[in-house]
Amino acid sequence: MGDTMRTAGPTAPRDDYDAVVVGAGAAGLSAALVLGRARRRVAVVDAGQPRNAPSAHMHGYLSRDGMPPAALLEVGRAEVAGYGVDLIDARVDHVEAVADAEAAGTGFAVHLAGGPVLHARRVVVATGLRDGLPELPGLLERWGRDVLHCPYCHGYEVRDRPLGVLGTGPGAVDQALLLRQWSADVVLITHTLTPTGAERERLAARGVRVVEGRITRLVTDADRLRGVELADGRVVPREAVFVFPQPVPRDALLFGLECVRDENGWVTTDRAGRTSVPGVWAVGNVADPRAQVVVAAGAGAAAAFDLDHDLVAEEVGRAVAEHRASGAAVPA
Repeated sequence: MGDTMRTAGPTAPRDDYDAVVVGAGAAGLSAALVLGRARRRVAVVDAGQPRNAPSAHMHGYLSRDGMPPAALLEVGRAEVAGYGVDLIDARVDHVEAVADAEAAGTGFAVHLAGGPVLHARRVVVATGLRDGLPELPGLLERWGRDVLHCPYCHGYEVRDRPLGVLGTGPGAVDQALLLRQWSADVVLITHTLTPTGAERERLAARGVRVVEGRITRLVTDADRLRGVELADGRVVPREAVFVFPQPVPRDALLFGLECVRDENGWVTTDRAGRTSVPGVWAVGNVADPRAQVVVAAGAGAAAAFDLDHDLVAEEVGRAVAEHRASGAAVPA
């Protein structure tokens, strides 16, 4: 996405907000919706890189099952704009904590790449993640179509078909065992994986066949997956394959703010999405790699409720101080 800004909403962009939400996926838009309805000054900044863009449909979202991901975001953007939220198409370069004299605390400067600086009392980071895919010829081109990763998201659509699981990481065995619910014909192709004896026993008991061999490429014909070619020339016929990608959070903004991370390198948050840095929330896939769209949306809403309560507490404290400074009588 370029550095230009497009605003949708009844007001022009301003440089001061109660909250700036970075990322306009399900989590970010849900947070903005709640905050907009709470009559907060909100901006959503988005670089236009949704994780699920390759998918034709999303599933498991009550009342939205089968809806194209882009359609959900289009509807969401229109809804938040209706509550006066500013939508800015741009990339955030970095966020820095700054002194907020009015609040007698800390605010944030949100620097847009090649553009202005937005000032916010609070920040919600909902920048998601990217899927680190194994480098196999033909895989990226089929990603989100007949190369899939989540059985709960895509298993029903490929039910009862010949399915394969690519052994590119330790999660492949569990993925194959799980997929057996959707098809009686599931094959685990070992590739770089060496299943243990116990794992092989579980696979056999579950009815999952193990095919030994190194994968060289995915075979397609007429824009459809036909199989998986091995180094010895064999082709394992499959109509869809599943791979366990390496989730890579888009968390540079959180890293720049020095938010605490866990032993796996993911930002730590409480149940409402609060990070270790006061005034910063992280929600959706940037904090939870397993969050589906519906879960991310709920996390965004929960963060917004918590953020608004935080703002109210600050405002009440300031009002009490001003009340006392005015010499007004203190109620008994």
